[in-house]
Amino acid sequence: MKLALCASLFAVAGCDEGLRGYPADKTVDRGIDQKHLSQLQWGIWVDPTGCDTWIADDGLEGYMVRRLDRYGKPVCSGVAPPTHTAGDFKGGSKIPDPN
Repeated sequence: MKLALCASLFAVAGCDEGLRGYPADKTVDRGIDQKHLSQLQWGIWVDPTGCDTWIADDGLEGYMVRRLDRYGKPVCSGVAPPTHTAGDFKGGSKIPDPN
């Protein structure tokens, strides 16, 4: 019972970023080299079904956003084969990837 109570409190605390002191604005990178996410260099990862996902790599952090058309439907452009990437999505950050 105590374990379930602790787990539920942890889950609730994780839902509200205000409890941890982070702003609610999800368009801003809060890492070491803080910047707006539009300043990152984005590429496209093609999922196994052939549809596009915007990707950016900011060193230790990475971002993925489904690419949608103006009607909210997935874009499947064929820019690369499934499970491959296109574009320099690792550009835009001075922080190297850990190996």
